[in-house]
Amino acid sequence: MPKFSDTDRQIYLEKIKSYGATTDSLLKVEKGLLKEIKEKPADAAVKRLALVDEMLNLASNYIAINGVSQSVLKIKNEDALNDGRKSLYKSVIYLEEIVGALVDAPFSEYEEKLAAIAAVDANSRYLLARKMGLSIELLENAYTDNTKWKWSFVELEGRYAATVKNLIDLRSAVANTDPRSADYEPTLYHLRLAKKQMMQAADRYREKYELSTGRIGDFKSGINFLSALRRFHAMLGDRDEAEVIKKKLDIWTAKLENDLKKAEMSGSRKV
Repeated sequence: MPKFSDTDRQIYLEKIKSYGATTDSLLKVEKGLLKEIKEKPADAAVKRLALVDEMLNLASNYIAINGVSQSVLKIKNEDALNDGRKSLYKSVIYLEEIVGALVDAPFSEYEEKLAAIAAVDANSRYLLARKMGLSIELLENAYTDNTKWKWSFVELEGRYAATVKNLIDLRSAVANTDPRSADYEPTLYHLRLAKKQMMQAADRYREKYELSTGRIGDFKSGINFLSALRRFHAMLGDRDEAEVIKKKLDIWTAKLENDLKKAEMSGSRKV
């Protein structure tokens, strides 16, 4: 562990003073919004969107504190990173409370939830989804690969992928893919982001299964995201893309069935 002088420590404390004030301010905002939601549940969905944004700001603040620690003291601030991770989880949970956490499900099963945020335009939805993705990426990079949290991020990425998809109003999205639509660009970018994140979630769960846990449940989660992506392409009329995903899905499903048979024969099956 690197050693640092009292002078370095003092410099560090001075530099993070403003970040400490920001942390207190954001936590106060969170407390106030939760109180408002309790008092006026009719506005809960919009207030929770604000909570999502504030928790992302809080996560960025903790990541910045870690950056100062690495710059001045030459060590990671594990407490700040863990607080940042918790803040990101809270932002995802708040978003799940609005749009749901369903992965492979028809739009009709969560469409009603989106009615509460119908007034939120396509660009705002996309920017929030992109901000969350960038925050997760920054935190993972701050932890670096050599961390006990490496595989725990797979779940966070998966939950993020599901909410990115569920945040899109697919009824209007199809119409908004017309270049003449005012919401064409944010809708197109949001759809691309959702597809990318679902594929990444599938691959990451498969990687976790192969390289870490060996748990069938992780492989099934990966397959679930592939199936969701295929459904997503089909809903948007992307037939060629849906067929490509189907082929990959068939290969993965066959692999799962083969692994299950091997596990049953050896008696070493992991759930």
